[in-house]
Amino acid sequence: MRFSRQDKIVELISTYEVETQDALAALLSANGYNVTQATISRDIKNLQLIKVLSASGRYKYALPGPPGMVSSAQRYEKIFKSTVSSISSAGNIIVLKTLSGCANAACEAFDSYAVPEIVGTLAGDNTVFAVVDLPEHVAPIVERFNGILMEKDR
Repeated sequence: MRFSRQDKIVELISTYEVETQDALAALLSANGYNVTQATISRDIKNLQLIKVLSASGRYKYALPGPPGMVSSAQRYEKIFKSTVSSISSAGNIIVLKTLSGCANAACEAFDSYAVPEIVGTLAGDNTVFAVVDLPEHVAPIVERFNGILMEKDR
């Protein structure tokens, strides 16, 4: 939920001149995200939002420009690397073990790679199941994602 909310915040501040946390809360609420001021404050910190002068002469929230800009792909990769502890398989199912309570975030990150051979995914509390279309496609996918995990210390 946090990551979809933060993606929505990025969308909202890119679309509207959001000047205050109250204005951001109202926009989030209108989009189905009921959050507290403390949550918005944490999201602003996590997203590293800054205030910039708008064309109207008022200050609004914005993403930091390059080099501080973090893409969704980079965020998902970071989530994947920090939450997945192991990857294995059985038949045409790939099993990702995650930190407790992190399977949904890991599953979203895993899905973001958009592997066409993966038919669907299902997340529990600390486990993700990914159904692969054919058993012969499993090994290359597991190898690819184990490679991503090995890059943890990079």
